[in-house]
Amino acid sequence: MQQQSARRTATLDDSHTETTEILMPDDTNNLGRALGGSVLHWMDICGAISARRFARRQVVTASMDHVDFLAPIDLGDVVVTEAYVFETGETSMEAKVDVYAERPSDDERRETATSFFTFVALDDDEKATSVPDLRCPTDEQEAKRAHALEERKKRRLELAEKV
Repeated sequence: MQQQSARRTATLDDSHTETTEILMPDDTNNLGRALGGSVLHWMDICGAISARRFARRQVVTASMDHVDFLAPIDLGDVVVTEAYVFETGETSMEAKVDVYAERPSDDERRETATSFFTFVALDDDEKATSVPDLRCPTDEQEAKRAHALEERKKRRLELAEKV
């Protein structure tokens, strides 16, 4: 009898990704603030890198939860986008993506946008393929995962109440 091989695992920290850039004029509106489309683009890229690191495979974006734009990002601010995988399915990964604006001269950092993305891993033939099981070996990783799960659940309940 042939024994089935165990599925590979990866940790939440394996997927942690942070990107930074300065908000320049090409990504601003007529008020000198970040264009929503630019913010969405940065979120999708950071989330995809996170999922790709986790799966160790090419990934595609399957869905994006509604985005909460919490505060503006002003011209010249440092934009920090953070993402990590907090839940997996057979071929999919859920990533939490947050955006912050920093103004180093004022020692200021504020949350500006947040959302949840779903990514699907692809094999060499560009077909959906299995992803590793998620492990959270530290209390810190487990707390991050629990926070993301709770936040997503709360957002979905709020959305359901509006409908």
